[in-house]
Amino acid sequence: MQTAGVVVLPGESVPVPVRVDRWRAGLPPDAWPDSLPASGEIWRHDVFAVAEAYRAGVTSARQLLTAVLVWAYGPIGYGPWRAARSLDADPEGKRLAYALEEVSTPESDEAALGVAYRRFADPDHARLPWLGPGLFTKVLYFVGYRRGVGGPQPLILDRVVAGHLPAEAGVGRRDGWSSEVWLGYLRWAAEQANIRGIEADAVEIALRSDR
Repeated sequence: MQTAGVVVLPGESVPVPVRVDRWRAGLPPDAWPDSLPASGEIWRHDVFAVAEAYRAGVTSARQLLTAVLVWAYGPIGYGPWRAARSLDADPEGKRLAYALEEVSTPESDEAALGVAYRRFADPDHARLPWLGPGLFTKVLYFVGYRRGVGGPQPLILDRVVAGHLPAEAGVGRRDGWSSEVWLGYLRWAAEQANIRGIEADAVEIALRSDR
């Protein structure tokens, strides 16, 4: 789908509105990805573009995290403060890069997804303050999703999605999900996508919209 020349994923009806000036003022200058639209209207496509630049070595892990968190928090007032706390805990982006190394290649598979999830959740590896599963699965989604491949793909799992999942997806409504629970949800979503002939993230978008 396209809206006024903008690439829009199926089911994504509106962009996320953000105050770019407020976000830039609240974050370290080196963490801002210049490719984000100055208009303050952020689509998933915009974040995917930053993720692609990260995989190509053009954009830093900190800039990638900023792009994801800007989209994730949107207009929420405490968003820039929390994002800054996450960034401050990883000033060189090494923990982020370590968490993402398994999903940053075209060959990443379900095992790699599990490794990345566990690293993000482990304080001894890559866990960052204010970056729980509801947010770090967003990072994994934008970096690791491979369109047109099929099979289990990294998808966002937050309270909104969990609240709309059927029991057979195997996900409780609390956000303390294990990597095994997340991977089970990815398998369920892949099956639903295959039945319907759509992308796996279209399943997540539909759940988020309660469709």
